[in-house]
Amino acid sequence: MIRYLTSGESHGKALTTIIEGFPSNLKIENEYINTHLKRRQMGYGRGARMKMEPDTAEIISGIRFQKTLGSPICLRIDNKDWENWTDIMTSGKPKEKPEKITIPRPGHADLVGVSKYNFDDIRNSIDRSSARETAARVAACTMARRLLEEFGISVGSFVESIGGIYPARNYSKKLFDNSLDKDFKGWDLSDKSDKSDVRVFEKSQEEKIIKKIQLAKKKGDTLGGTFYTVATGVPLGLGSFVHFDRKLSAAIARDIMSINAVKGVEIGKGFDTAEQFGSVSHDEICNDENGISRRSNRAGGIEGGISTGLPIIVRTAMKPIATLMSPIGTVDLKSMDEMESRRERSDFVAVPACAVISEAVLSWTLAEFFIEKFGGDSIEEMKDNYKNYVNKLKKRVSKNFNVK
Repeated sequence: MIRYLTSGESHGKALTTIIEGFPSNLKIENEYINTHLKRRQMGYGRGARMKMEPDTAEIISGIRFQKTLGSPICLRIDNKDWENWTDIMTSGKPKEKPEKITIPRPGHADLVGVSKYNFDDIRNSIDRSSARETAARVAACTMARRLLEEFGISVGSFVESIGGIYPARNYSKKLFDNSLDKDFKGWDLSDKSDKSDVRVFEKSQEEKIIKKIQLAKKKGDTLGGTFYTVATGVPLGLGSFVHFDRKLSAAIARDIMSINAVKGVEIGKGFDTAEQFGSVSHDEICNDENGISRRSNRAGGIEGGISTGLPIIVRTAMKPIATLMSPIGTVDLKSMDEMESRRERSDFVAVPACAVISEAVLSWTLAEFFIEKFGGDSIEEMKDNYKNYVNKLKKRVSKNFNVK
């Protein structure tokens, strides 16, 4: 089993994460982690914080000479703005009593946080519930991404829409038709989409989206959107139908939904299948030159909670950022008077970044199930287990059903 914990506040000294359960001898370079941290900060419409120095992770423990030791790994990401918040966020006794925040912002964890944890200052809710925490998650999940790469599993993403602006061409069609090139890798999607300021494939769509973001900025408003995350090279057999909590699809939905501002997740064709006949919703099974496969991939690479060996396709909906420069109504908890909500430094759009975070999170979920199935104390032992499984997999159907 693998797991990680993150700690730290948005305006605190640093974010940290402790990662446990990875095999020894997995090669990981500091720059590899930082590359994905940098990708998380990209995208037109991000806030002032992204203009500071790029996030970088410091490896504190668990890695020696660029290889994992099999022991817990600790990473640290310093908050560049800490010096401006030292008195407000100090763990000790403050020099001066800071002003308490009593006006909650709709759509945030402000009100539910102070209600649940018995706070008299919303700052306590703001700083831990902030999406800033996802920087630590991305850092932690790069370990999972790196592990999967050793086995030919690649994860990528692209933005489908922002503010209701979709591309002229349906770029998910090849994914669902199972007509991708044989050598296609999930990372190819990110490699292409990262060239766009909003991580889309069409220049005309990008221009329309940027204009709408500019309009949102002018109005003091925000935008949400949808994106796809795709994993290729995933072997058949991850997950199980034996228990509800061992289904791969259930774990993916849970983990993607845990990302800040995500309000919807579908695997494969998802909600579209609710409106169609079963005859056009399911994937016909065929026997081609590669053996037993499927003519399409509308299921998104998962059937019965188990990976089918086809690309795993996840579509996600992100709501508009809840912090608005033209605030909407709320209540001051100190006076109980209705008023406009308070402003807090924020993005206007974070859909491109959210897609990068989803890559990291999906990588972790897949690695969790992968290690459960093929686990070993070292990466070499895990590779032996995996190779043995793959070599015998194709022979199983023939043997069990007496196919000659």
